Amino acid sequence: MDQSVTQTKSQPSMQVAVRRRRIAGFVRDYQLYLLLVLPIAYFLLFKYVPMYGAAIAFQNYSIFQGVTGSEWIGFDNFRELFAMSQFYQVVRNTLILNFLDLVFSFPAPIVFALLLNELRVVWFKKLAQTILYLPHFISWIIIGGLVYQMFATKSGLVNNLIESIGLPAVPFLTEKNHWLLVYLGTGIWQSAGWGTIIYLAALTGINKELYEAAEVDGAGRWKKVWHITLPGIRSTIVVMLIMQLGHIMTIGFERPFVMSNPLVMDYAEVISTFVYKAGLQSAQFSLATAMGLFQALVGLIFVVTANSIAKRFGEQGLW
Repeated sequence: MDQSVTQTKSQPSMQVAVRRRRIAGFVRDYQLYLLLVLPIAYFLLFKYVPMYGAAIAFQNYSIFQGVTGSEWIGFDNFRELFAMSQFYQVVRNTLILNFLDLVFSFPAPIVFALLLNELRVVWFKKLAQTILYLPHFISWIIIGGLVYQMFATKSGLVNNLIESIGLPAVPFLTEKNHWLLVYLGTGIWQSAGWGTIIYLAALTGINKELYEAAEVDGAGRWKKVWHITLPGIRSTIVVMLIMQLGHIMTIGFERPFVMSNPLVMDYAEVISTFVYKAGLQSAQFSLATAMGLFQALVGLIFVVTANSIAKRFGEQGLW
């Protein structure tokens, strides 16, 4: 009886002690918590607050009446969207371009990280890293101008060199297959260096003793990469792959917009440019929102599916 009474009395005191420790920890680390203020504010303002606008997809939205005053029309915007022939064209183009990026652009940072990891000359390694990272900080508007100056049919530097040796000019920006090569190449050039940072960070977590043991066993450089390095960063590759699959229906607006032209619009028009033209140029806000909501839903399905498959095979997922 006395023991139970003692336990009952000690429970409030333990809770008070835990609460005091939490407050003391917060006061001690308040500077770290202050660092979270801006990221939290960013997500609240630019990620969560705009979710309120998703209701526009189910309305005949009017900018004068607002979200609360516009007429609710259910799924009519989605029916109109699915009835448009252009809808299937932009979805197809988005899937094709993202699939090509997945095949060619996704492995590029892994390859560059493995190559940089094998460099032993410090100054050359730093120089190579700088050259790889710099394109990430260049705006797609500037990249679009550079691409035009380099690959334009009549005035581009590359075609001028080709014609100077007696060969005909190549329609890099006006013919489908050539345009796809330029599109993929610029994407790899702009993004591969930034992705390399993630894999280089993962490589630092591999135990160096494994390489030493492999050398003792007579393993060459290729065998060490295949049996030690790649398995060591496999979980990182899987997580990045899941995130890439989550964006299979998403293409950043700037890249296809600045690199497209009327001659390649049949395969350069993607969901993001469709939303821009429908929402801002044609003022079809409800239709554009319906497309964006459909895009987000498909992306969510891909992420959940890819994560489930990865965990089923024993890999680490996103959650």
